Amino acid sequence: MTANGQTPSELIDGRIAELGDWRGETLARIRALIREEEPEVVEEWKWRGVPTWYKDGMITTGETYKNAVKMTFAKGASLDDPKTLFNSSLDGGTRRAIDFKEGDVIDAPALKALIRAAITLNQKGGKK
Repeated sequence: MTANGQTPSELIDGRIAELGDWRGETLARIRALIREEEPEVVEEWKWRGVPTWYKDGMITTGETYKNAVKMTFAKGASLDDPKTLFNSSLDGGTRRAIDFKEGDVIDAPALKALIRAAITLNQKGGKK
């Protein structure tokens, strides 16, 4: 529970509803794909309002901005990205991100493979 008595999952539900536009739909779709790939994922609400998903360590965040929904993978620089989904934060030594813009189509199989790879990396202690 957070300070206001809501669970992180309830806060994420609220964020999706509050957005009420393509960003909320995109965040909801990302969340659904994460849950499909890993039903035991743990949802957290970090840094004053960032949905974050964990399984044996942090997998990814779901930040929302005016023109993008950013999915930042905590250890993205260590992940293979055969479909080149990563399109943001490419210069960082650890993280990589995917910026989804209005009208973008999510490649569900490729994204789920990236989520699975992040979980597998976490389970190996962060080593490829």
